[in-house]
Amino acid sequence: MSLSKTEFIIANTVVQSTALLPEIQLHLASEDMPIWQMDDAAREAAGVPLPYWAFAWAGGQALARYCLDRPGTVAGKHVLDIGAGSGLEAIAARMAGAAVVEAVDTDPFAILAAELNAKLNNVEIETSTEDLIGQPGGRFGNWDLIMIGDLFFEQPLAKHLEAWLRGLLPTGVEVLIGDPQRTFMPRQGLEKLITYAVPTTSALEDSDLRNASVWRMVE
Repeated sequence: MSLSKTEFIIANTVVQSTALLPEIQLHLASEDMPIWQMDDAAREAAGVPLPYWAFAWAGGQALARYCLDRPGTVAGKHVLDIGAGSGLEAIAARMAGAAVVEAVDTDPFAILAAELNAKLNNVEIETSTEDLIGQPGGRFGNWDLIMIGDLFFEQPLAKHLEAWLRGLLPTGVEVLIGDPQRTFMPRQGLEKLITYAVPTTSALEDSDLRNASVWRMVE
């Protein structure tokens, strides 16, 4: 009997916190768990996309830490976490007082993981697998703040994402990016707010420590 998506997530992760965010618990997979050892053929046979949701990426951790330390950034706002993965940034925003948080990811495993993680932390977030890149607003009206954690890893997506975000800036939407300066992150029109040294794993990153910054997109 095959596992449901929720059962698969629970079976392949351990509830834990990261060193940078001890107040948030997540269903995460360690590098020695089978989910990270599956090759592309095995994942395709199991119907499982690359499990980006099973790891707390450095940029997302930086953005979540920033929200928790500076709750005025999100307090009372309608926040969108695009490419939400585990839902880490969305959970942090809700914990810091955001009025509405939408966590959006086209991977249904990620959305289920985000929902499980929100329950772990006793917060409510709205979730969707809809591709909102290019859209002017969400189900609950226009966004006040859009959060982007670790999405600039692929050129076509990065170009599409940046064009959409820059088109929203004149409407008053604020954009915060958490990123360890991945290859296709924008190089202009960003204001660095803070940098964190984020413990990570060399099995998934190129180092056991990544310097990840929070950036504000500016016109």
